[in-house]
Amino acid sequence: MNNSNFSPSFFRFEDLRVYQKALDYYVWIQVNTENIPNADCHHFVQSFANSCMNIAGKIAEGSSKNKTQFVFHLKEAKTAIRQCVMFTSTAVKLDYFNDEQEEVSRNYLMELTKMLGALIGSIQRDRNSQHPISGDQADFDDEEEDSHNTY
Repeated sequence: MNNSNFSPSFFRFEDLRVYQKALDYYVWIQVNTENIPNADCHHFVQSFANSCMNIAGKIAEGSSKNKTQFVFHLKEAKTAIRQCVMFTSTAVKLDYFNDEQEEVSRNYLMELTKMLGALIGSIQRDRNSQHPISGDQADFDDEEEDSHNTY
């Protein structure tokens, strides 16, 4: 993303650093789980990879929605992160991950959590500055605006 020849993507969510970081984590998980020897753990590996992909998927899906719905999808991405924390802990307990892999996974997940929290906060601050109305009326107004992607 630091390329001087960078041009914005047609799909604007691809320009989000948090989306790119989520894809990086998915690739890291694929590489670090591909050599798990036991065929019985195939479901575990697949579930772990699905949770990883849900992080990026929820960011992409929510980006086409209004701000309230985008925040909802970003919070669902944070739920997928918590699932990945659980899978990371399980991988360690089953001796699929060593200490270094656990640390790398947790660092990715902590960074993703912070990035999503910052994005959610930014969207909510922007939404609140545009809508000084409080309560249910502000939520209703948000559903009518932003019928197209602004991110």
